[in-house]
Order: sequence, then C-alpha cells, then structure tokens
Amino acid sequence: MSELINNREYRQKVLKELIKELHDGKSVDEVKARFAELIEGVSASEISEMEQALIREGMPVEEIQRLCDVHAAVFKGSIEEIHEAQDPGTIPGHPLHTFKLENRALEALIDGKLLPRLERFRQDDSAENARLLAEAFDALWEIDKHYSRKENLFFPYLEKYGITAPPKVMWGVDDEIREAIKAVRRALADYSEGKDVIAERAQTAVHRVKEMIYKEENILLPMLVENLTEDEWLTIEAESGEIGYTLTEPQGKWQPARVDVEAKAQRRGEQAPDDSYVKLSAGVLAPEEINAIFNTLPVDITYVDKTGAVKFFSQGKERIFARPKTILGRHVTNCHPPASVHIVESIIADLRSGKKDHEDFWLRMGDKYVFIRYFAVRNEDGEFLGVMEVTQDIAPLQAISGEKRLAE
Repeated sequence: MSELINNREYRQKVLKELIKELHDGKSVDEVKARFAELIEGVSASEISEMEQALIREGMPVEEIQRLCDVHAAVFKGSIEEIHEAQDPGTIPGHPLHTFKLENRALEALIDGKLLPRLERFRQDDSAENARLLAEAFDALWEIDKHYSRKENLFFPYLEKYGITAPPKVMWGVDDEIREAIKAVRRALADYSEGKDVIAERAQTAVHRVKEMIYKEENILLPMLVENLTEDEWLTIEAESGEIGYTLTEPQGKWQPARVDVEAKAQRRGEQAPDDSYVKLSAGVLAPEEINAIFNTLPVDITYVDKTGAVKFFSQGKERIFARPKTILGRHVTNCHPPASVHIVESIIADLRSGKKDHEDFWLRMGDKYVFIRYFAVRNEDGEFLGVMEVTQDIAPLQAISGEKRLAE
C-alpha cells in the first residue's frame, strides 16, 4: 500500500476524493482521519492540480470556494515547503518580501491592537470602546490594497501558466473577507446590531483574514516562486506602487540580477519607438501623438478585443480605476471578481451580437459620480472588433450651471 501512497497520481486521486467527500457532507474529522492514513505530504502544486481537475469535472468554482476554509484546515501542517535555495521572499524590496511584510503588519495589527480592543468591547460596549474598535477595523480595511495587488498583479501570471482555479477561488474568498470587514465597520458606525452580534462578526472577519494569510504563504506564494520569471517579478514590482501597499512599504528598491528589457517589452505588448505616422480615416498622427491624445482625454478608456483580451488602456492624470500593465493580454473575465463575471459576459454577448450598441452604468464613489459606458467597436462593414469601456467622473459636469462663452 505504501507504494501506492507514494505514487503521485494515486495521491492526486485521493485528494480529489477527500474534497468530494466534504462536498457530500462528511465531517472534517472523518476526512482528516483518512487523510492522515493515506497522505504523507501534499505540495502546493498538487492542491492547484486538484482544484483544476474538480472544475474540469464540472464542480462549480463557488462550491470549491465554499469549501476553501475547510480544505485549508485539512491540509494545514502537511503542505510541503516549496522554496528555491534563494527565497525571493527574503530579498528586501522584492514583491514577495513586501507581500509577506504586509502579512506580518496585518498580524501585528490584529494581535496587538484589534483583538485586545475587541475583548474590551465584549466586556463594555461604551462609545469609546466602540470607537477604538472601529478605528482598528478602519486600519484593517487597508487589506484591500494587499488583495488588489494579488488579484491584479499575481493572478495574471498564474493564469498565463494555466493555473486558473486557485486564483478564482482565492479572489472569491478575498471578496467575502472584504464584505465581512465592511459589515463590521457599518455595524459599528450605526450600531444597528447588538454588542454580541457585532463582536461575533468581528471575530469571524479576523479569523478569515488570518486563514487567508496562511493560504497565501503556504499555497499561493510557493506557486508564484515555482512559476514566475525574474522579468515577470520586475513588471510586478514596477506596477505595485499604483495600487498601493497595506500598513507598510517596500524595504528598499529591488535590483534583479538580470533584466531582459526586450523580452519584458514583448510580454507587455510594447513596441520599439517608431517615428513613422499612422494613417487614420481623418488625418495622420505619430504614435507619440496618439498616445498623448489618449492620455489627455478627460476619461479613462480601456479596449478589449474580440477574443476578450485586454489590448489597451489610457493613462490619464486623474484615474478612476487602477489599471496595472499586467492586465494587457489578460482575458477580461479574469480581471473581475468571480461574482461579477456573468455580468461582464452578458454585456459582451449583447454588444457582440448587435442586440445593443452600448450599455451604461453609474455609481457613487465618495465625492465622485462615476459614469461607466461600454461600446461595441465595429469596422466600416459592421464587423465586431471589440469592446471599449469609457469611465468618467461626471460630478463636475453636473455642477455646471449658467453659461461661459468663448468671447467672455
């Protein structure tokens, strides 16, 4: 039997069976017993392959997402360390080092400030204790930047290497954690729920944050180390600042041992400088002029081609949504949380089919009133080429009144 247990294929089969047993209602303890008997060690890559296999066999991503915390508990303590001799997570300034530094800062916030304040709140929900707990959760909300960098900078490269299931599952759990933190902040702000309910919500949110830290460092980060190249880490490092950092900053500037500028440019869809002009339907422009015009427009523009790949976005001075260059070439459905993918697919389908030529949305974001429009892009023959997203803060436009003429 030991020969079978050591066989990687057999172990993969057992892993899938364990998750299916959990799905069918078996308790964690029952699954743990079989796990201890049959499995000696599980690598991060095998967990990834297991989740991919389950999705290929028809299990919805949402089901795996629901089981994510459960199977993390099953695997805890048995995930092998998969680090290269020189772990990039130990190099100051490297994106992995910064990511782990943020996790340490989050743990320090939780253990040193948030949990003690939560305990005081449980004993006495005075206005002052509620305020101090709310202040700690406001600081915890900084985790949104940590998750956004993970989703928009790390996940695209895993998808490039065919690792799609773990990012989808983890993004879904990230959104659940975000909502849990926001729910606690709302409850503390309006105090619409009793002390015990708020305290329980807070405890659950903190527990989920800690569980995600464990999953990141024992499942996600080893997969990144195993697959990403130095040039890809360089791109991630360059794009991280636009999204921002959580509770800390990079410790210095990472200097990679080697920089393949040409390969990096090709991966990012960039071209060598070209002084030739581009002939348009109404005039000619130099590439430099085209780029400057797009970046001067008072709107954000993103273009997705007919295959669903993000092909271009403008880079104006006042951006509404962050657009790291790592999304270039990424499929548009992988740029959105799993819960909203079906909406994106529906919009694209309507524009592609000709059922609609555009679709509009609008929402409040602080003092901004954001108007988001999706347009079908077609050539002169009516052939569908792709989708253009145009985003604009229309609050200043709504504030306009009276007239201002050129002659004045």
